[in-house]
Amino acid sequence: MAMKTPKSLETLVTDGFIDEVMHPLKSGKEADVFVVFSEGEVRCAKVYKSASQRGFHKQALYEEGRKVRNSRKARAMQKKSQYGRKKQEEVWQTAEVDALYKLDFAGVRVPKPHIFIEGVLLMELITNENGGAAPRLNDLDLTREQALEFHGLLIKDVVRMLCVGLIHGDLSEFNILVDIDGPVIIDLPQAVDASANNNAAMMLDRDVCNLARYFGQFAPEILSTQYSKEIWKHYQSGKLTPETKLTGRFKDNRKKADVKGIMREIDDARDEAIQRKYEKRYE
Repeated sequence: MAMKTPKSLETLVTDGFIDEVMHPLKSGKEADVFVVFSEGEVRCAKVYKSASQRGFHKQALYEEGRKVRNSRKARAMQKKSQYGRKKQEEVWQTAEVDALYKLDFAGVRVPKPHIFIEGVLLMELITNENGGAAPRLNDLDLTREQALEFHGLLIKDVVRMLCVGLIHGDLSEFNILVDIDGPVIIDLPQAVDASANNNAAMMLDRDVCNLARYFGQFAPEILSTQYSKEIWKHYQSGKLTPETKLTGRFKDNRKKADVKGIMREIDDARDEAIQRKYEKRYE
């Protein structure tokens, strides 16, 4: 039996994008998600919450570097006018939509997006082997072999993401689903533009460390890996590709600063300047 259509989905039902709202799937800090029937398929509808309802902190940290082509929108967003706040919401919501299309095309395992309209994203429902909603990674008890396999798959997806200029920014066991083929990355409204955000390296490191911390519970050898620094070094040098061979090891080749030597050079330079000044005075 179908549930009563939520107000947020009424327009999509009326316009024929959704045939039936089946049941709620989850309510999160950024959105409410419903299981729906659309175009002959069971899909999910993600209804984004407004900024006043959202519990997501430090949003500005993630939005740095996001491009707004329309100058009027950009000015309004800077002034935080009513129009500007509305456009800010649109940018926040479409960031996930744009990221999903880009990542799906790049071969990253994410839910396939179908349409975004009226603040609602219709996308693929990730399912388990019985056709029900797939579990979160956090809800599974893994073997060592599964942990090693899933960790390896996710590191490859992190690389594929960075190869198209994106960093998840909030990746953890809580926003990864697991279907019959392995992990699927979800929840990308905070996706970071790697080339334009000054926090990109830090966020990549945090994402990768979250994965190591979680999978390290089941396969302790993962805890000693240093994939983020290795990946970022390849990215900065322009050599990162989905086929880049990673070792999980990183050697920082930068020499430690010789502080005493530098101070000696500064003192010598100062003494020379004083000596020249003295000699010039008595020439």
